[in-house]
Amino acid sequence: MRIKMLELLSGAAQATGTAVVIDVFRACSVACYAFAGGVARILPVDSVEEALALKAAHPEYLLAGERQCLKPEGFDFGNSPSEVAAADLAGRTLVHTTSAGTRGLVAAMGSAERVLTCSFANMSATAAALAAAAPAEISIVAMGKAGLHSAPEDRMCAMFLANLLQDVPNAFQVIPEFLRKTASAEIFFGDTAIVPQADFGLCLTLDAFDFFLEATRDPKGRLTLLRHDAPTPSPQAAVSSPA
Repeated sequence: MRIKMLELLSGAAQATGTAVVIDVFRACSVACYAFAGGVARILPVDSVEEALALKAAHPEYLLAGERQCLKPEGFDFGNSPSEVAAADLAGRTLVHTTSAGTRGLVAAMGSAERVLTCSFANMSATAAALAAAAPAEISIVAMGKAGLHSAPEDRMCAMFLANLLQDVPNAFQVIPEFLRKTASAEIFFGDTAIVPQADFGLCLTLDAFDFFLEATRDPKGRLTLLRHDAPTPSPQAAVSSPA
């Protein structure tokens, strides 16, 4: 198993083999909490305009997303795990658009053979799925801020996943404390807060869910994110637990 470490939208467009798109704050975390809340499927889209057009064509759809971290006009939810976790989403279709994560999925679908998403919230389940499939090549893509600038939370999550796959010890307990002091966390705390503070803790809850998320195409060719239960690892393909 060869692992490539990539970053940003440019990296997503270069992903090959099985791509794993990572956006901890907050797109990939939102997807986890939405599926835990009963969403039937998520439709990741590249633009706010495309999301609104889907809503106009399908009024029963729900919209979630952000631009510059804020909820776009006409959306039901921001890109917020605490918002979607508090909502009744059972059986619904959620259209999701963000500056980095969903755009990374769109980009990776153009080059990779298979595309997954990952955050700390479904880390071990994703690692187990990768270990069970044992692809020859994995491209782990840390999406960063707006897909343009490196972000420590995504790089740390990407390395955490790579370590799991290579049986290298991790020490998760130091990560939330470290990230709390970074520029990435300023959107959650203090005078610079513009998103719910609760989102920080939800995004950094390790292994909250035992499922992995895979992007595919529905029969009409629409990019669709679906939930799958984590496989039970065999003794030969066991994934180490985080330290």
